[in-house]
Amino acid sequence: MNAPPADLIDRIRLIRSQGIGPVAFSQLMLRFGTAAEAIRALPDLARRGRGKVPTIAPIAVAEREAEAVARLGGRHLVLGQGLYPRALAELDNAPPLLTVIGDLSLLERQMVAIVGARNASAAACRFARGLAHDLGREGVSVVSGLARRIDSAAHDGSLESGTIAVVAGGLDIFYPPENEARQRDIAARGLLIAEMPPGTEPHARHFPYRNRIIAGLAAGTVVVEAAPRSGSLITARLAAEAGREVMAVPGSPLDPRAQGCNQLIRDGATLIQNASDVLEAVRTLSGRVASPVYPFDHHGIATPLDADEDVRARVEGLLGPSPVPVDELVRLSDASAGEVQLVLLELDLAGRIDRHAGNKVSLAAA
Repeated sequence: MNAPPADLIDRIRLIRSQGIGPVAFSQLMLRFGTAAEAIRALPDLARRGRGKVPTIAPIAVAEREAEAVARLGGRHLVLGQGLYPRALAELDNAPPLLTVIGDLSLLERQMVAIVGARNASAAACRFARGLAHDLGREGVSVVSGLARRIDSAAHDGSLESGTIAVVAGGLDIFYPPENEARQRDIAARGLLIAEMPPGTEPHARHFPYRNRIIAGLAAGTVVVEAAPRSGSLITARLAAEAGREVMAVPGSPLDPRAQGCNQLIRDGATLIQNASDVLEAVRTLSGRVASPVYPFDHHGIATPLDADEDVRARVEGLLGPSPVPVDELVRLSDASAGEVQLVLLELDLAGRIDRHAGNKVSLAAA
């Protein structure tokens, strides 16, 4: 087995270090150019944020992850390099690393996500399976989350044509357990994607992160059945925030499992009755989703070497327990976007802020 590249090991170390999320990772790469330089700078940046210095993942941990992925027959995809999905790279919180097993050519086709309830009706599962099959015949890669009922039906319908499953845990963890055979089939005949390292058991906090990958990969997301406040509606919201098409299949107002879809349609989602409706809806997005010129610089922000104490005080003074858009902090602080991002990076590494969807931040809960 060939030794993994040093840069990959450094990137694994950085993203697996304590308190380093996708946004902090991208800001560090923008600022320092390489993961190795970012790792060296971490202690000083955290001290400037007046917090505890984060624990940096050891080289041995990164090497074990790289070896585990290789043993599974997989590989890492690196944001901004090679075959990393272009649509996913557009997200401000795009995963810096993905682990994948299977047919990478499926990422080069147009992708549509199909999601829905884990307790879906038999009719909804049949519809999802047929919809996925018909989309696959049109050359679309169908993306879903390998959950029970709707997700499983979508994968089954598109397995022959090309299906992509995004899992919440590691590539080698089968969840739910009854989907083990299905997951193995997808790894062999489709594409399996994970953000977490091998051996990671999925926990509740992992599923929203998985959902953003599903929404970010696809030109549009179809919700087949979903109760109010379900995970499928989170995926739909994330798709809308990413500027992708949101679609929903209508259902009986007497069925609670249809309430989420009916609400989406009432709020402006495209009503879907067949694959032609889906293709018509996503056709307007074709060619509009593409990688930024430099994947870590979504907004052309300059990177100052430091921010003075007055700027730090103004930015910190504007923060509270309620999430606020970063753009609002820039406007109210009378500081440059680069200075604000630097202060937020320092506070993030120090564990003093939380980042939220929609490029919002808040003070970390005590």
